[in-house]
Amino acid sequence: MRVSVIGCGHLGIPHAAAMAEIGHEVIGVDLDQAKIDRLNAGECPIYEAGLLELLDTHTASGQLRFTIDMAEAAAFADVHFLAVGTPIDADGRSYDTGQVFGAARSLAPHLTRPCVIIGKSTVAVGTSRDLSDVLTRLAPAGDDVEVVWNPEFLREGHAIEDTLHPDRIVAGVPSSHAEDVVREIYAPLLKNQVPLHITTPATAELIKGAANAYLGMKISFINGVADMCAAAGADVQQLSEAIGLDRRIGRGGLNAGPGYGGGCLPKDIRAFTASALSLEAHDAAALLQAAEQVNESRAAAALRLVEETIGRPVDGVRVTVWGASFKAGTDDVRESPALAIAVLMHRRGAAVTVHDPHAVLTAMRRHPELDYNEDLDDSVKGAELVVLATEWPQFRDADPKHLTTLAAESVIVDLRNVLDADIWRAAGWTVRQLGRAAQQ
Repeated sequence: MRVSVIGCGHLGIPHAAAMAEIGHEVIGVDLDQAKIDRLNAGECPIYEAGLLELLDTHTASGQLRFTIDMAEAAAFADVHFLAVGTPIDADGRSYDTGQVFGAARSLAPHLTRPCVIIGKSTVAVGTSRDLSDVLTRLAPAGDDVEVVWNPEFLREGHAIEDTLHPDRIVAGVPSSHAEDVVREIYAPLLKNQVPLHITTPATAELIKGAANAYLGMKISFINGVADMCAAAGADVQQLSEAIGLDRRIGRGGLNAGPGYGGGCLPKDIRAFTASALSLEAHDAAALLQAAEQVNESRAAAALRLVEETIGRPVDGVRVTVWGASFKAGTDDVRESPALAIAVLMHRRGAAVTVHDPHAVLTAMRRHPELDYNEDLDDSVKGAELVVLATEWPQFRDADPKHLTTLAAESVIVDLRNVLDADIWRAAGWTVRQLGRAAQQ
């Protein structure tokens, strides 16, 4: 099929590349000419595992191309994916859907034949209904323009894998014809037994919010329990393994850490909380607000652990923070817990250097007040403390014996519980891990 993907960011670029990979002819649309030129040259403005290879392959073959011309996309495709951003609005709680409606209004005058608009962006319930009204009113094709809501469930760092091998596909459809189009688009995936859940558009919109809100609550739950473990001298890793064996609970997501971040979970939970309040589901809103409060307390909790470990305030301490991205596998630093911790220590007077395998440049643009180092060894030189804040495998696999010759003091606080503490201690390091008792 011929499809367009409108919006070339963390969602749109991986989706466009994956649609080309499963056999569709794809045109991506964005307003940024410089970005379009880079994409057409097979270059990628974001880091995402496996993405650059797909872009290089499919732009070279002509299967995938990019443009700033909405009329070109409308003439080319009969299926249009909306993958633009929906940041949090000025109220700090609800979605700003300006880009969604802006893209639809720009596309509408060029829709002269029947087509299907497939929304991928995360939105509040009712958005697809309102969008359909706008398109019916503005598009020459009128009622022959149908709106489907097909939320993404991508993990950044795994976006290509999650698009090509998803746990499930959810599509809120207004008609049997729209359902047929969805089935045709995703036929190569459905052949591999990927479950397809057909719902109403409103249900599909709520499914995305509910999924991310539940994941956020699960993360906040185990982080709250990690605080209890620290106070009791218990081990949160052993606790997580034990309760994760219960099939009603499951192990996934039960990893204590510095909290959730990125461009999805924080804003989706805020917006879902706002939706609960607007629907007068006050008990649900209170539950969601508690998860937010736990997450927002993580930087302060990490600072307490750091200062407990070194036995003094961080003021004047030379600290290296390993990690800038909000998680491994991406260069996305939006609402990054690692950077929140680095900034807090900087404000408390520490001399902070941040190292990340892929996110130094994106972090530097957001927080130029911090120092950065692109080399792992160099980042440790002269450090009195290392704080591991993002779970990159490069940190897990680092050589502690070698690093102890570089650091001023061999002390590391592992906020992700990814290190083999026994190996590091044997190499001469003092190791403290989140939610686990201190050991000599």
